Amino acid sequence: MELYVHLPFCVKKCRYCDFVSFPGTESRMESYVDALLREAALNRKNCEEAIDTVYWGGGTPSLLPPHLLKKLACGLRSILPIAAVSEWTVEANPGTITPFWLDMALENGVNRLSLGMQAAQDHLLQALGRIHRMEDTLESVRLARKAGFQNLNLDLMFGLPGQSLTDWQHTIQIALLLEPTHISGYGLIPEEGTPLFLDLESGKLALPEVELEREMYDLLLHAMASAGFRQYEISNFALPGFACQHNIGYWIQIPYLGLGLSSASMLSLRRTEDGLYYTRRTNTADLEGYLRSLRDGLLPVASVQNILPGEARFETMMLGLRMNQGIHETDFRRMHHRTLESCFGPRLRMLEGRGLVTFLNGCWRLTREGMDLQNQVLVELMD
Repeated sequence: MELYVHLPFCVKKCRYCDFVSFPGTESRMESYVDALLREAALNRKNCEEAIDTVYWGGGTPSLLPPHLLKKLACGLRSILPIAAVSEWTVEANPGTITPFWLDMALENGVNRLSLGMQAAQDHLLQALGRIHRMEDTLESVRLARKAGFQNLNLDLMFGLPGQSLTDWQHTIQIALLLEPTHISGYGLIPEEGTPLFLDLESGKLALPEVELEREMYDLLLHAMASAGFRQYEISNFALPGFACQHNIGYWIQIPYLGLGLSSASMLSLRRTEDGLYYTRRTNTADLEGYLRSLRDGLLPVASVQNILPGEARFETMMLGLRMNQGIHETDFRRMHHRTLESCFGPRLRMLEGRGLVTFLNGCWRLTREGMDLQNQVLVELMD
């Protein structure tokens, strides 16, 4: 089982961000940590298996003061079965971490740091509304290494307004010089309602042409392979032994518990002769409502969805095809008590004929073109 904890605090909301986060609410941090621990206690019955991975996302988890970081980590460990966690990731923004914070994180079980570098050009960082500049990334990596972090991810973004192929190449080069163990390279997706989306809609900004964005992705693939990084998912690359186990768990449908604002859980996983059943539960995104519910001893659940076997099979395809290893016939049959052929065979062969998927050694995988057209592939696989 896996554990996700959402920490919604940030200095300033980035111009492209539609995650649940709140600038200038640092005064609520302690009450929020207390609420997280109450939520964990209410969910103890849902953790029948030991938790293997922990991930703190946000927001900006690195804004949590060291004493609250310790309180939260120790509290979770006392409530939930996380004594033998193999991977504990915390997201951090460059410029927000200190030596004391890093020492406290390591002392309390955190062994993987994910830094939002995004770009090497200050003008692009400014356009994105990021609070840091490139020199902050350099200093944060130096501090993390000095503290003893061995497992370090850098998030990078391409397809940004005003970003050239040379900019992207320079960003990748700088990232590699920092010697991370993992790199995530994401194409920008403008989210409706964000300031960046509104600027694009009004014509104030423009995205790169589709062909240029494809060149950027190809450049990323080549650079990662040349540097010894293995691509294991559409956007993720790791040195041997450093793939993110928490994210892999999502893609192979390991049950997970989500704590905090807007977090999701996948619970009550059961396999029957009919196939796979599970429940997806999502928390409220309202901070005051979240705190109030937990003060009253109630789970802050906003929605519950029961996933039936047909939908579970589609989610296996949707998630599994993101990974380079693809979906193995044997794994699919073990999970769903159905063969891939009986569920998706004709559609997979049609997609194979269009050059979007390929079949090799018992696995269906996306081709290079299929990665670009993943949404089209998934539409074809829908019932």
